[in-house]
Amino acid sequence: MSLLLTIIAFGVMILLHELGHLLTALACGVKIERFSIGFGSPIFSFRKRGIDFRVSWLPLGGYVKMSGENPEDQDGDPEGSFLNKRWWQKALIAISGPFANLLLGILLFMLAFAMPQKLEDQHPVISKVEGKVIGGFAPGGSLISINGKPVKGFYQWLLQVSDKQENSIKLLRGDQELTLSLSASDLDSLARSIEPQALAIVGEVQTGMPAWRAGLQEGDRIVAVDSVMVYDWYQMREQIVGFAKDRVSLDVERDGKIFRRVMPLESDGSPSNQKIIGITQYMPIKYTEQLPLGQAFSLGFRGSFAFIDTYFEALVNLFKTPAQLKTSVRGPVSIVSMSNQIGKRGLGSLVLFFGSISLILMMMNLLPIPVLDGGHIFFSLLEGIIGKPIPLKIQGILQRIFFALLITLMIYVFYKDISALLMRMIYRA
Repeated sequence: MSLLLTIIAFGVMILLHELGHLLTALACGVKIERFSIGFGSPIFSFRKRGIDFRVSWLPLGGYVKMSGENPEDQDGDPEGSFLNKRWWQKALIAISGPFANLLLGILLFMLAFAMPQKLEDQHPVISKVEGKVIGGFAPGGSLISINGKPVKGFYQWLLQVSDKQENSIKLLRGDQELTLSLSASDLDSLARSIEPQALAIVGEVQTGMPAWRAGLQEGDRIVAVDSVMVYDWYQMREQIVGFAKDRVSLDVERDGKIFRRVMPLESDGSPSNQKIIGITQYMPIKYTEQLPLGQAFSLGFRGSFAFIDTYFEALVNLFKTPAQLKTSVRGPVSIVSMSNQIGKRGLGSLVLFFGSISLILMMMNLLPIPVLDGGHIFFSLLEGIIGKPIPLKIQGILQRIFFALLITLMIYVFYKDISALLMRMIYRA
């Protein structure tokens, strides 16, 4: 089911992106020769209003072929030629595709937040309190309620602590029930000081990451890191993030049997350059919540722009350290695998994932690289600044170079996807 939804979602993203280009180009008086979803030979096609509409075999994108779009075209209709339009019209046509993906991404974020959310959490039991110890909190305490509302899980409890009024917190310590007061000003200190009990059990295994390639699965318990015994998530994480070598061995328990896996470590891309293997905590508490419609739409709208900000920051870090490219890129095989994994959390999570992909497509297409929309925008802006188009010969050479680089990158991504999948199949055999 997730695979079918993924195919449909990508088709919609491509269709709306190319429709954005098509409608804006027509509005600017550009002659359209072809509108294609996919590349290569057509599966089927038809002509309407002089445009060749088609769906093609290679489902890796789409394109709108405009008269005079290629710098090397010798167009017989100067009035309908893309290259003969004003610089701002060319920029508007180029940006309209990514803008369509932006609108779709925002809409999907808002829709996802309005749907019932399958949430996961840790048991509301305190593991440790560090830093500024706040009134009566101590390891082993079980949280019962917050401001009169029963507690389902630890993080749900933490989110309900008010930063505007004094909080009343009930907890169980041994056989004794205690009521604690927490001022609104202590919220930040509480969030930094307290952690829930969390066993060293694997939750999600991130597609394509070292743990995924090594065949780790949800529910596996890590009992040792490089032969050092670990008894909870925090000990295990501390051993991995600061590991001095490039490869780490994990002793893993599954179905009562212990086996060893050796895997490379990857950087998390942060300034501290922490090591990761691509796993999350197992969350034993499961429940469903649905936000009020107004709040859901507001959170979805703000969440979409927060995602853009986070992804843009990640892109900047990627350009600063290009070596991370080999561990950061994901292809169609990985995306389908991720959608299957995320689909297990519910339809809301899957819709949010598709919204994220739409926003990523928007940002990637806006990169100022020839053959991408951002390249056309860049050339158009330069034309507006200097008062004349960039020479067609230069545009043609740059487009051929970057097209070759893009094809090379696509081949590399497919190779990386398939080799990672084969490695996981070998380990799981």
